[in-house]
Amino acid sequence: MDDPFENLRLELRRGSLILAVLGALQREQYGYTLRKTLEDCGLPVDEGTLYPLLRRLEAQGLLESQWREEDKRKKRFYRLTQAGRDIFVRLVAEWQGIGAAILHFNQPPRGGSHGSR
Repeated sequence: MDDPFENLRLELRRGSLILAVLGALQREQYGYTLRKTLEDCGLPVDEGTLYPLLRRLEAQGLLESQWREEDKRKKRFYRLTQAGRDIFVRLVAEWQGIGAAILHFNQPPRGGSHGSR
């Protein structure tokens, strides 16, 4: 049987991952360093999730990529476009508003008929 918590946790994580990737790519990185950055911040992500997300964000005009040789290996470097930077700022503001609302609902009730101390 499906675990409702696990399903909802994964759904929440997917949305958060987009914001984390946009934030991490404020500084140009290639795929491996991006994965490592996310993992170091507590958001491990497998290649099968990360690379399709990067392609989708690039198709939406939020990222651009370029193949370059580094350490005698070709690597694809990703960076935010101006549109990506603008969207990131707007999404962070949205995320902060959502977080504030959730924190509000997580507070114990004040006063009212439930008895206050």
